[in-house]
Amino acid sequence: MPIFMLFGKYTSQSLKGISSKRTEQAVNLIEKHDGKVISMYAVLGEHDLVFTLDFPDAEKAMAASVALNKLTGISLTTSPVVEVEKFDRLMAEAKDI
Repeated sequence: MPIFMLFGKYTSQSLKGISSKRTEQAVNLIEKHDGKVISMYAVLGEHDLVFTLDFPDAEKAMAASVALNKLTGISLTTSPVVEVEKFDRLMAEAKDI
């Protein structure tokens, strides 16, 4: 299944709802959209949260991202990723065009 990175930035409102219960609700919501959590991190810097997620397709990832925003109020960006080995193959193929 395709891998997606989900980047989250807390808003002042979403900070008020931080709890292990909300984290559990978020994981359940991801699973409801046929996703699987590979990793979840709280981070310093540009983003406050970084998730690595596995979804069957971009539509499921998009639906989960919107649903997570509704649930948490966290500003989210969801991006598909490609493994570096596959990226290298794609770039080698592009040279031949």
